[in-house]
Amino acid sequence: MAYPYLTIDLAKIEHNARTIVGLCRRHGVEVTGVTKGTCGHPEVAEAMLRGGVSSIGESRMENIGRLKAAGVRGPYVLIRIPPLSGVDEVVEAVDLSLNSELSVLAALSEAARRRGRVHEVLLMVDLGDLREGIWPDDLMAFVREALRLPGIRIQGLGANLACFGAVVPSVDNMDQLVALAAEVEKTFGLELDWISGANSSGLELMASGRMPKRINHARIGEAILLGRETVHRRPWPGTYQDAFVVHAEVLELKAKPSLPVGRRSQDAFGKLPDFEDRGEIPRALLNLGREDIDVAGIAPDDARLAVLGASSGYLAVDVTGTGVRVGDELSFSLSYGALVAAMTSEYVKKRPIRQGLGEEGGA
Repeated sequence: MAYPYLTIDLAKIEHNARTIVGLCRRHGVEVTGVTKGTCGHPEVAEAMLRGGVSSIGESRMENIGRLKAAGVRGPYVLIRIPPLSGVDEVVEAVDLSLNSELSVLAALSEAARRRGRVHEVLLMVDLGDLREGIWPDDLMAFVREALRLPGIRIQGLGANLACFGAVVPSVDNMDQLVALAAEVEKTFGLELDWISGANSSGLELMASGRMPKRINHARIGEAILLGRETVHRRPWPGTYQDAFVVHAEVLELKAKPSLPVGRRSQDAFGKLPDFEDRGEIPRALLNLGREDIDVAGIAPDDARLAVLGASSGYLAVDVTGTGVRVGDELSFSLSYGALVAAMTSEYVKKRPIRQGLGEEGGA
């Protein structure tokens, strides 16, 4: 049985990691390489480590288990705040976790004490993106209570931007994080190791030299995996955007009208799709669908092709002027959302490769 498959160019991922880590190091920033977009693929993690990241960041304990079982060395950072029900697993498997709830910290403290360990934590502050994090006005009271808990160590403060509320990293909000860290240190006599304010959305601010000097840690995923910063989704200079490519086979090729024929209602996903009248066109059906990928996030590598739409198991493509035949494979680039979907789908087979490095995109 033929399956759609995803090629994963490990050499390009390693190159991208080395490029991003080099930029960050020049600005005094340490990088955790985030593998969650690939469901913790061990060979991707190894490529990131070869490229110079200092630790691996993951959002799912299942993925951390997969990485450890494959022999990927840590340290490991859990970048999604832990569930109260999973603190024992977190303390057992993870070197550091991101946190924003006192009840979870108390449970982590107890879990660590039972094991004779000290679990390191990064306290997340919400700077306005409205995802995880302690509201700044509540931070000092939170830290005061957290410091009473044995078995945990506050390694630093962190913030996440541009993921939920699409708030862009700026000098102002990064200065706010630095000021909060300084207040914590002064009030409680602490020395924080990490001020973790950057992700792939912060690269432009860093490269411009305007990132505050105390920001010294970044959690980077998309810029390494797909070679793009995440404010404008522009290619990052000196990186590859095609480390991941999805391939699908042509199952059917027919000349058909470009507009559906007959009275129409909703499609299988409750939508009424739009179609452009192009007359009769050659239409290819591929073995790739919405069960496998975010169709809105793929683009054909052959610019002559046009994606027409998809059902759960088929992708319809206009192949006018291409000479495509049944049995041919067509390839597509991916957005981050499409990559996550393809890596999650058991129907898309993953094929790690190491191709020779050509000219970098965005250079």
